[in-house]
Amino acid sequence: MIFINPKTDFAFKKIFGSEQSKDILISFLNSILYDSNPTIKDLQILNPYLVPKIRGLKDTYLDVKAKITGEKTLIIEMQVLNLEGFEKGILYNAAKAYST
Repeated sequence: MIFINPKTDFAFKKIFGSEQSKDILISFLNSILYDSNPTIKDLQILNPYLVPKIRGLKDTYLDVKAKITGEKTLIIEMQVLNLEGFEKGILYNAAKAYST
């Protein structure tokens, strides 16, 4: 049997960003954010497409966007390589998500 690498964009989104794998994302987030305490009990997977409100700004697709307990919205980006400008991209996506 051959498995797809979970670090590829397609596989990561399928594993963590789909309604069918919500339990996996909840477990992952509780492990990373809350030291494995079951703080997040449920979440809502949101559309990862960030529509620009100003003409001329670029479209962005997040790897995973979800709303968790307390009406907090999380944006999750998977990055394997250390690419130049990655930090600027993260700030841009965070600002865009916050403003929309």
